[in-house]
Amino acid sequence: MAPKHLYLINPCNPLVSMAQPSRWRRYRVWKPLGLAVVAALTPRDWQVTILDENLGIPDYARLPRPDLVGITAFTSQAPRAYAIAGQFRRAGIPTLMGGIHASMCPQEALARVDAVVQGEAEAVWPGVLGDFQQGALGRVYKGEPLDLAGVPDARHDLLDRGYAFGSIQTTRGCPLNCHFCSVSAFNGHRYRYRPVGDVVREFGQIRERLVLVVDDNLIGTRPEHLARAKDLFRAMIAAGLNKKWICQTTINLGDDEELLSLAAAAGCVGAFIGFESVSPQGLAELGKRYNIVKGDDPRARVRRIHRHGILVVGSFIIGLDSDTPGVGRRIARAAQCYGVDLINPVFLTPLPGTRLWEKMRAQGRIVADHFPDDWRYYTLSFPVARCQNLSWQQMLGEMDDCWRSFYAPWRVLGRLCGNLSQGRGPLITLIANLSYGRNFQADRRRLRDLDTSRGPAWLEPGAPPSGRAHLPAQPWGGLVQGSALLQQSQ
Repeated sequence: MAPKHLYLINPCNPLVSMAQPSRWRRYRVWKPLGLAVVAALTPRDWQVTILDENLGIPDYARLPRPDLVGITAFTSQAPRAYAIAGQFRRAGIPTLMGGIHASMCPQEALARVDAVVQGEAEAVWPGVLGDFQQGALGRVYKGEPLDLAGVPDARHDLLDRGYAFGSIQTTRGCPLNCHFCSVSAFNGHRYRYRPVGDVVREFGQIRERLVLVVDDNLIGTRPEHLARAKDLFRAMIAAGLNKKWICQTTINLGDDEELLSLAAAAGCVGAFIGFESVSPQGLAELGKRYNIVKGDDPRARVRRIHRHGILVVGSFIIGLDSDTPGVGRRIARAAQCYGVDLINPVFLTPLPGTRLWEKMRAQGRIVADHFPDDWRYYTLSFPVARCQNLSWQQMLGEMDDCWRSFYAPWRVLGRLCGNLSQGRGPLITLIANLSYGRNFQADRRRLRDLDTSRGPAWLEPGAPPSGRAHLPAQPWGGLVQGSALLQQSQ
């Protein structure tokens, strides 16, 4: 019997697609690690092909016909995922969908695919394939959070070579449950981690020297979490992996000198930290109380991280109810004061499955609500809901001010010189600044198109809904698709 052929597809978002050839593309896309894990769960008598549209959109009609198609999607990728599913279903090929969006909006997805996998796939994937082979594919398969000891190493060998960064996951779940984040809804509140030996072994299988650790919070928040992180770093040092890696973490990374020393020795060169707001009111609004409780001086913490040669990327959100005119420049000034090397400002975006979504939906403040088509605007780089004190045009202006202030050429040059003198990743900083600058210029062109075409009068601050509000044809988007670092699970 001929082996079954499975396609696993990561769709692009055409609005912010990075599929066009570019010298910077390999630094701006991340591997679809979840699909590589699903591939590892698939029996070896299946032929598995992983297709990432962010590296180029295939001509599916010319590819060998698969027996089954699996598609993952963040929310902003959902419209494209549905289009791909429709193409294969019209050809009579069963299609299923998993990932965060299908998990949060299963009924919407079921109207467009043959089956949905909700939650984590490890517990249900063998059953999905078994049912398919028996001609009895179900409609919904619900995967529950499991112990990560049984998670196989991802099939890195099936991923394209067009990425600058490899990817690996060592933990899942987050106990913080911030209002804007869907991690807890998808992966649970319990902080779970893979065995240290499994992580070190998989690290050695990654061909790229630069690696993104996709954990939503690599080091956790509790003493036992930090102890585990130290054990992991010690094992990585002992293994001599010769990898440089970046991660996502909370600001408490800057509180523990031993942790920082071990992380640096293990290869950490950068940390993405969610500062989110520069005011206590904004942090409380977001449910980011951990940053308030642990209210140490951010500047001192960043300096401690820097002393170990680790770059800091700060995430900030524009569009909070507590935000007032001038917030963009306030964020830029605060980031400069903190001493962060890069910032990733995004718009407050209510994503399905979050408490923010429920709140804004109940208040009638979600304007981009023509679903599923409008999901493409949920990239974090387009304001899709009404802000209390800022109009749509003001929010764009605040984002513009934030970027222009922080990424002014003389400021970038000053940071590069400082990093060079301290031996703190000057090449990575240069590449990141150039890539961010390229994105910003593309967004400026889109913004000019908007200002001369349709205008933003439909989104006034705090205004009640007044009928269907149609989004402009060319949104201001594309800083990074869904901010891959900020929203690994969205």
